[in-house]
Amino acid sequence: MPVIACRSRLRGLRVAAWALMLGGCATVGPDFKPPQGPAGAAAVGYAMAGDPQAPDLRLTAQARVPGPWWQAFGSPQLDGAIRQALADSPTLAEARATLDRARAQARAVRGAELIQADAKADAQRERINTQAFGFTGFPSPTINLFSVGGTVSYDLDPFGRRKRATERGQAEAQAAARRADAAYLSLTGEVALQAMRIASLRAQIAAVREIVASDRALIAMIQAAEAIGGRPRSALSGGVAQLAEDEALLAPLQRGLDAARHRMALLAGKSPAEWTAPDFDLAALTAPAAMPLSLPSVLVRQRPDILAAEADLHAATAAVGVAIADQYPDIRLSASLTQGAIRPETLFGYSASGWTLMAGAAAPLFDGGTLKARRAAAEGEARAAMARYRQTVLSAFVQVADVLSNLGSDQLAVDFLTKVNAAAEAGAHDAQTAYRLGGGARLDVVQGQRTLSRAKRALVEAQGRRMSDLVELYAATAADWRPAPAPRS
Repeated sequence: MPVIACRSRLRGLRVAAWALMLGGCATVGPDFKPPQGPAGAAAVGYAMAGDPQAPDLRLTAQARVPGPWWQAFGSPQLDGAIRQALADSPTLAEARATLDRARAQARAVRGAELIQADAKADAQRERINTQAFGFTGFPSPTINLFSVGGTVSYDLDPFGRRKRATERGQAEAQAAARRADAAYLSLTGEVALQAMRIASLRAQIAAVREIVASDRALIAMIQAAEAIGGRPRSALSGGVAQLAEDEALLAPLQRGLDAARHRMALLAGKSPAEWTAPDFDLAALTAPAAMPLSLPSVLVRQRPDILAAEADLHAATAAVGVAIADQYPDIRLSASLTQGAIRPETLFGYSASGWTLMAGAAAPLFDGGTLKARRAAAEGEARAAMARYRQTVLSAFVQVADVLSNLGSDQLAVDFLTKVNAAAEAGAHDAQTAYRLGGGARLDVVQGQRTLSRAKRALVEAQGRRMSDLVELYAATAADWRPAPAPRS
């Protein structure tokens, strides 16, 4: 019967605590509203007046395409390299760990809003010193003391400090999630960019080697002509100098190719000694025939760096509420029940029970202006977060505008160099035809091939630059980075 009475009292305490909890007061501080963004967010395009127009691009409110964006280039090698990077990149591992930490911290802050309950149990042996209490002639007994009990407490949070702290923690976790998305998008874009560089540099190296081969063939012809007295010595010197100049082009191209291959290994989470980047072929890569482009008003709702800046602004706004609530009183309720006895068999009897109920209030009276200064600091941080958000949006628009302008220039260069390449091919073909028919010189054939090789190098360099700019446009417009599941073998 005594145990039942104790349980009844504890149940009553719990009911009282819940009733008080449900009667909480208002939450102070500003409520967060998503920002409208800079005026440019309402624009219908990105380009500045006079910028080159990029072809095959259309502005739309629904620009996201199904599947990972890099599959538009039609390269299984690129798909495999990006999957490798997504699986093993240390950068992504750090982003995932940071996100896990932010989410755990948010859960910890959220847990502080709920009722807190603790249990404890003690067993101790104690000698009571009667002399210390002024009793002489009395023995000092040694006794055992056993106790079990628990405490239930709840912060009424009448002005919403903990609610604002929870809101801030959730916003910080959201910002970490958006930064993780940004890390994924940045990684996929960087891998694709290195793939385009590898393909372009390999094509340029092949074209330069053709030029060098033509130089050597020309030198051999000059030497043969000089041997029979048909060419002056100065002609050979000029040919050797041209060969050395063209051969010097190979070293920086090879250096750039090696750096791109090593960079891709780093992005894939491997050392250059344990992983080799694929030999991407520029001719095997296909540029998308048409690419949808998000409107500025849509871009601000899908670019992860913009969304992360918005979440930071949300967290800063909630922090203002925390600082304001710190200036108001706080009320905390607690209840405890303790069973104590010197013999274990009497520990759970009613005569061994003790309990307390407590309601405490605390309010700041004088703090030397600390709380007021903290509120001012939080408000200043919120204004700074808004400025950073606006800067992030504007930077995104400028990035897209830059890439679109580059693509417009790239297309002009590709169109022009395609015509140059066609003319060089025609000239080389005419020289070969004339030589076969006996009406042309072998020297004209070699010079025609050399001119064609130079035209090829300029064209593949422009094509590679255009492919790289397409990659940057996909990344700048927050195209989907999530790969579909790998096909089962």
